[in-house]
Amino acid sequence: MAIEYSHENIWFDKWRVDDAEREFYERKYLTQGAATAVDEQDTGDDAHGSECFQENRNVLEGGRGASGGGASADVLNRITKLEDDNSYLTKRVAALEQTIINLTNQIDSLNVSGAKTTTTSVSQKQPEKKPVAEEEDEDDDIDLFGSDDEEEDAEAARIREERLKAYAEKKSKKPGPIAKSSVLLDCKPWDDETDMKAMENEVRKIEMDGLLWGAAKLNPLAFGINKLSILCTVEDEKVSIDDLCEKIQEIEDYVQSVDIAAFNKI
Repeated sequence: MAIEYSHENIWFDKWRVDDAEREFYERKYLTQGAATAVDEQDTGDDAHGSECFQENRNVLEGGRGASGGGASADVLNRITKLEDDNSYLTKRVAALEQTIINLTNQIDSLNVSGAKTTTTSVSQKQPEKKPVAEEEDEDDDIDLFGSDDEEEDAEAARIREERLKAYAEKKSKKPGPIAKSSVLLDCKPWDDETDMKAMENEVRKIEMDGLLWGAAKLNPLAFGINKLSILCTVEDEKVSIDDLCEKIQEIEDYVQSVDIAAFNKI
């Protein structure tokens, strides 16, 4: 909380001047009142002198309260305000000091607990070392019947080798996947008078191990002549496409030539 004060010149000793002024006028009016009372006593007007004296005292007392009281009240207000601000600041400083002490204690406790945790983790991770003497004692042990163990190990190795060899032979004899191909053949006739149905029947009569005939259809070739497009599936290891084409061309009554239109691996 920031406290701001306006820069003013305060006359703290004004009350001394006010008191001196009040005493001066009191003496002055008291002296005048005494002189007036004597004169009035001489003239026989005592009541009037008393009234004047009392009026002068009332004026002096009123002036003293108005002049000194205003200045004193202003100073007292400022002093009271300063005391309140000082008390507030003292409490705030004490609260801040207590907060700093609490934070310092918490940091110290965290540092101590962290150091303990690190020490514990390091001690847990550190591997245990076996005594060297125990290892040497184990190496010094001599098995008097070690020859029997060696014979058993040799027999086990021989059996394992035999089993591995038998497994390899069995795996080599196991048939793998059969490679097949799909072939589209275009069989061209001699002319437009060739019987295409009879050509198809003669082509399908060709039989080979691994050959399977599929669908067939007529496709226009040129000048009103159609060609026979026939599909077949062959096993690559058993059927040669060149041999198959030669067998089809041997049908000389119907077939002029054979072309491979498409060849796809299955």
